[in-house]
Amino acid sequence: MNDPGATFMVLSAVFVLCLLALAAFGARRMYLRRALGTVDASICRLGENWRMGVCRYQDTELEWFSLLSLSPRARYRFRRSSLLLQGRRVPSEAERTKVQPDVVIVNLSYEGEDLLLAMKFDAYAGLSSWLEAGPVVGIGTWR
Repeated sequence: MNDPGATFMVLSAVFVLCLLALAAFGARRMYLRRALGTVDASICRLGENWRMGVCRYQDTELEWFSLLSLSPRARYRFRRSSLLLQGRRVPSEAERTKVQPDVVIVNLSYEGEDLLLAMKFDAYAGLSSWLEAGPVVGIGTWR
């Protein structure tokens, strides 16, 4: 491997693979953000760190996609009928370095488990409206 041509070929291949990976992440992000009802939102589940991602509203589910993944599937799915909005707050000093600037921390409960979403205030308004607009528990056909 002392040949400069071979070293150049290996470095070129690594560089091209890095560019392809970045392009794939960018294309996936654009694909996710193109769909209606998507917002940037970081998530923190009990005992885990904050992770950046994208939330997408469906008819009966809230889906969360990890930003650092190439998977077309949602990492988490939350049934609309089981999500309870507990409130919102500003990030603590420790959280400010882990979430995007100018976000609110939304406290949710899903089937007895607490989770936090960090999102812009207008995204929070959309989330709360989406949750409130769902059918009343026990009435309707989706439960």
